[in-house]
Amino acid sequence: MSSKNKTQVIIAGKIYTLSGYESEEYLQKVAAYLNGKITEFRGMDGYHRLSQEMRSILMNLNIADDYFKVRKKIEELEEELSEKEKELYEFRHEMITTQVRLENAEKEKNALEEKNAQLQEELIRLRAQTDKTEEK
Repeated sequence: MSSKNKTQVIIAGKIYTLSGYESEEYLQKVAAYLNGKITEFRGMDGYHRLSQEMRSILMNLNIADDYFKVRKKIEELEEELSEKEKELYEFRHEMITTQVRLENAEKEKNALEEKNAQLQEELIRLRAQTDKTEEK
C-alpha cells in the first residue's frame, strides 16, 4: 500500500491541505476541477444573490450531474467494448474455421495431384502397351 500524501491546494482563493493516497498531481487536478466549477457558477446571472447553502447545493448537484454523465458514458463504452470483444471472438473463430478449411483443401489438392500423377503414369504405361500391341 502506498503512503498518504499531503498536498496544499488553492480552492476559491483559499489554501487547503488535502491528504490521501492519490498523487499530488491528482489532488491538484481535483482542486483545479473545483475551481473551474466555482468560476463557472460565479459567471452565472443571479448566483451572487443566492444564499451560501443554495450555492453549495447547486454546486453539489452540478458535480453529481457530471459524475452521472461520466458513469453513463463509461457504461456505454464498456458495452461497446463488450460488443467489440464479441465480434473479435467471432472473427477469430471464423478465421480459425477458414484456416482449417484451407488446410483441408490443400491436403485434398495434394492428394488429387498425387492421384493425377499416378493416373498420368498409368496412362503413359497403357499407351506404351497399346503401341507395342499395335506394332505386333
